Amino acid sequence: MDHSAFVLANTHPQPVPLVPEIVLRGADDVIALWEATDETAPPFWAFPWAGGQALARYLLDHPHLVEGRRVLDLAAGSGLVAIAARLAGAGDTTANDIDPRSAAAVTLNAALNDTTVHVVTADLLDEGSTDFDVVLAGDVFYDRDMAARVLPFLRAAADRGATVLVGDPQRAHLPHAEFTVLAGYDVPVHGALESAEVKHTTVLTPK
Repeated sequence: MDHSAFVLANTHPQPVPLVPEIVLRGADDVIALWEATDETAPPFWAFPWAGGQALARYLLDHPHLVEGRRVLDLAAGSGLVAIAARLAGAGDTTANDIDPRSAAAVTLNAALNDTTVHVVTADLLDEGSTDFDVVLAGDVFYDRDMAARVLPFLRAAADRGATVLVGDPQRAHLPHAEFTVLAGYDVPVHGALESAEVKHTTVLTPK
């Protein structure tokens, strides 16, 4: 089964709780889907994580941040943040995720929302920096190793003048001292994955 067929077979369209303007293909039983993929990491593309929901809400409420600009959604998962950027008026928008099923999900989800997003599966963190006008990262500080790679990338983007925005639901490896909080949301989440029904989630930018 190819990646698009797998996504279609295991998900159905659902409105995003904090961003009902956007519909994503999601799994009702994420744990069962995770077991079916036989992978160590959960299927990040199969549900809207709290950080992505908060960041998407923020973009739709502050469209001037992305309007007409070139945007990168880093570790895109379902593509929620990239789709929100496009709906907020962003120009060329790229969703980056190394999971090929994520790439399929992003393309399908963009079509559900009557937009298009360019998808890249290369590991852009290895490149050190990019020339995007806006760099978005929803829920990327969940793991120590990931955090150690993401932070220098985001810092390099900010240092060269890009707008950098992060959505984070109080993950353990967020370096709070490096960021300024712009907004906060109480985000409905998947209880089986988060051990909670709601997560307070902030949108931040590097200091």
